[in-house]
Amino acid sequence: MAVLVIADHDGSAVRDTTNKTVTAALGLSSDVDVLVLGQGAQAAADSAAKIAGVRKVLLAESVGLGKMLAEAVEATVLPLADGYDAILTPATTDGKNFAPRLAAKLDVAPISDIVEVVSPDTFVRPIYAGNALETIQSSDAKKVITVRPTAFAAAAEGGSAPVESVAGAEASKTAFVSEEMVKSDRPELGAAKIIVSGGRALGSADEFHAVMEPLADKLGAAIGASRAAVDAGYAPNDYQVGQTGKVVAPQLYIAVGISGAIQHLAGMKDSKTIVAINKDPDAPIFQVADYSLVADYKTAVPELMAALG
Repeated sequence: MAVLVIADHDGSAVRDTTNKTVTAALGLSSDVDVLVLGQGAQAAADSAAKIAGVRKVLLAESVGLGKMLAEAVEATVLPLADGYDAILTPATTDGKNFAPRLAAKLDVAPISDIVEVVSPDTFVRPIYAGNALETIQSSDAKKVITVRPTAFAAAAEGGSAPVESVAGAEASKTAFVSEEMVKSDRPELGAAKIIVSGGRALGSADEFHAVMEPLADKLGAAIGASRAAVDAGYAPNDYQVGQTGKVVAPQLYIAVGISGAIQHLAGMKDSKTIVAINKDPDAPIFQVADYSLVADYKTAVPELMAALG
């Protein structure tokens, strides 16, 4: 059995999500290859080659792949699919976009967001906003799987896999138009070791930024938000943590003024240490918090800042 992992990278190096997906792939087979798609992505392919357990790295480049257009990904991967029994990718925005398309073209059922590999044909995935785990068995000869990276340890470095070039396709009926990139000196939310998140209780966009930004700067943390805070306009969409936002699992997650709706908990409850600050003693977030502080954030956060020096 051979497995192909479609890498998640930033153009110069693979992200931690790729290493974690390789770990999942190694649960299926020891024959794991990594496919790096992009434009000018040789450095990313070289970094993928250093992941322990990788047999070889395939590098495919084109203009369409540089923007990860689903049609270009499909046209590139399908000719390679005959050589693999399973195709895995992290459950990122890109992975969730092209994986169902690949599965449809291969006439198989996509298996989404797995958190455990039980055997080569059996997997565990969360359902009902993470409140239940479903074990599924697939009889498809070829499997297309998205992997929840927060559920797997990252594969170590130390590999020396060869890098081979393969043909990169273009999208036949779609074209990239434009994008607006958010630039920040803070860590990227999905990969941050520390995250501070604010909720609707902060009351306004000005208050949200006045409270969360100094705390994040003090801790070297990324900033997150509940859906309620995002919907209220306190924070941009890319800050949203939860079932309909980003799923994170940092070493430390500090929730300020977040009640803990089930959809939010689904996106952060796997964090290693959870600190919750809320003046409502019955807030659901206290059920998953390791450290709970029943207090008004207007008092608690300044005291925390002072204690941090």
